[in-house]
Amino acid sequence: MAERRKILFICTANRMRSATAEKIYQDDVRFEVQSAGTHPLADQVLDEYLLDWADAIVVMEKGHRNFIRAKFPEYYAQKKIVCLYIPDEYAFMDEGLIALLRNKFEEVYQRGLLGR
Repeated sequence: MAERRKILFICTANRMRSATAEKIYQDDVRFEVQSAGTHPLADQVLDEYLLDWADAIVVMEKGHRNFIRAKFPEYYAQKKIVCLYIPDEYAFMDEGLIALLRNKFEEVYQRGLLGR
């Protein structure tokens, strides 16, 4: 079996969107997943260790990509970063959020946008 891609999901507080993405993909044989937030009070704060670990980074909003570009420019230049454009209006494990995450993430994956 091929090596599993390491996917880092990022949102603001790491409580709703990225935490849900990590939860729904944690047992997917294609991926190893972790999640983090850009805010200093996030449940898991984004850091260089996580960025280094990831093969690809999936952000929920453009602002998260811009945060990485400003705070971690070396990782921004090296890593594959994809934005799903999912607004911060869902609760953790909300059915609508799960459907949106699966739909958008699978499209990104199928189109090869996570690199190899």
